[in-house]
Amino acid sequence: MEITALGYLGIKSSQMDQWSRMATDLLGMQRVDRAAKVNAYRMDDRKQRLIIDGSSDAGLAVMGWEVATQSELDRLAGRLDDHGVRVTRGLRALADERHVSELISFSDPAGNPLEAFHGPELASDPFRPARPISGFRTGALGMGHAVLNVENVEALLPFYRDLLGFKVSDFGLTPYKLYFFHVNGRHHSFAMVGSGRKALHHFMVEVGSLDDVGQGYDLAQLDEGRIAYTLGRHTNDHMTSFYVNTPSGFFIEYGWGGRVIDPETWQPHETFDGPSLWGHERLHMPDAQRGRFRDMRLSAAARGVRAPDPHVPPLNCPWLDAVTARN
Repeated sequence: MEITALGYLGIKSSQMDQWSRMATDLLGMQRVDRAAKVNAYRMDDRKQRLIIDGSSDAGLAVMGWEVATQSELDRLAGRLDDHGVRVTRGLRALADERHVSELISFSDPAGNPLEAFHGPELASDPFRPARPISGFRTGALGMGHAVLNVENVEALLPFYRDLLGFKVSDFGLTPYKLYFFHVNGRHHSFAMVGSGRKALHHFMVEVGSLDDVGQGYDLAQLDEGRIAYTLGRHTNDHMTSFYVNTPSGFFIEYGWGGRVIDPETWQPHETFDGPSLWGHERLHMPDAQRGRFRDMRLSAAARGVRAPDPHVPPLNCPWLDAVTARN
């Protein structure tokens, strides 16, 4: 499998000021000034991880998937082309905008825009979070994860699983179809929700401390209507997190303690206990839908379903390492 991590995300939104406040004041990302209509945000030693393009309100602009080398990128491009997927070699100007050595652009069968790249550029100065957090868990695990609303999960499975080589972590069939995929040790870097819609559902970023999440939760509650899912813990990746509404109509998950798996030995399986062990009350949903998820959580609790306490490895964060070394 050539793809090793989710490298970056691009969002098209004219609400650039609102995005800037959310990305910095709440999430703790570092803003990198780019141009009047484009803002970028850092999470680590990479020059950018999140790109906000103010040219339209189209939502998801791109998911950028990382490969290790030029030859891996060429192999992926060749396989896509052999299966009838139109592949465009990125112009030098686009690669420079993405701060990568080279990239290719293509789309999944539903039209979701994707890029694959190698050679990400590193910043010359340390990452400086916009609010006091311990840092983001990135490194070999990538930026985090992205989840798509899709009209038909089965129609996209061959593309992501068989063509791109994403490995199924687990899946659920009720109350809707959910498939989770890993490309490294992060339990999932990508997932699809068979909601009957076509849109980005959410992306997730993981911080290095539960207190980072709790303090972010306090901040989010100061902004009326910001919380979309209350604080809770997921059944499959064991992430403790909350979700917020974004200016673009999808969610961001802000979490800690995500499960790290061994991709070589992991076995895909069906899950039956719903998406959350506790919490994650979906405030944006009608009461009837919220009740279905609540019943699943209460059933799991009544049966004593538990997740193990997280073993959280140290952050792979050059910024944090540099600060620690000075003290």
